[in-house]
Amino acid sequence: MRYFVLIIILLLSYNYIWGQSPQKLRISQLKDNFYVYTTYKDLGGYMFPSNSMYLVTKEGVVMFDTPWDTSQCQPLFDSISARHQSKVVMAIVTHYHDDRTAGLEFLRNAGVMTYSSKLTYELCTEFNEARAEYIFTKDTSFSIGEYGFETFYPGEGHTRDNLVIWFGKQKILYGGCLVKSTENKSIGNIKDANMSEWDVSIRNIIKKYPKTKYVIPGHFDWKSNQSLNHTLNLLKQHKN
Repeated sequence: MRYFVLIIILLLSYNYIWGQSPQKLRISQLKDNFYVYTTYKDLGGYMFPSNSMYLVTKEGVVMFDTPWDTSQCQPLFDSISARHQSKVVMAIVTHYHDDRTAGLEFLRNAGVMTYSSKLTYELCTEFNEARAEYIFTKDTSFSIGEYGFETFYPGEGHTRDNLVIWFGKQKILYGGCLVKSTENKSIGNIKDANMSEWDVSIRNIIKKYPKTKYVIPGHFDWKSNQSLNHTLNLLKQHKN
């Protein structure tokens, strides 16, 4: 009898696990007050992951890029509020594609100060993507609460405007879609890419930040710090 009950429990568990809807939001701690959050877009039946970051400071939470799936903006805010007893006060987007910018309108309506480069703002306007409220015209350093970070535009690559975020004290590089995960087997979407300059831009990052401890790519697994070199290898393979 007990074996029959065990079988029933296992079958119910199986049906529960496989009957669940796909995960839409995942939040993972990177280090201390640094978090990676991942949202998903249904692309032809495949839930494609998009990585972004947020940082918890004494003055509030800073987001780096927005959820790709805008239905996850409120759940993300709710999770941040419950987990950190804090609210989002600032956001920076790293290029104009909607996997970085889709949630900007939600953020602005929530009173969040949103930033992008001037070039990103112009491209968002050209391609009818959501735009940030404030712009910067050159590499810029920010200080909020007890943390500091800087933007760096290394040159064209995945897009004309792609930039990275550097947290110098922690040696964390948020690479966005300019940087490919070690899980990637190919260079991916090149519709708006500059293939002749992408490797130059990656080398510019390596030259400027030679001692990265953490490298966060725009998509797929982010736990390896070898993503910059892997991106160079993928670009070399693509050219060959």
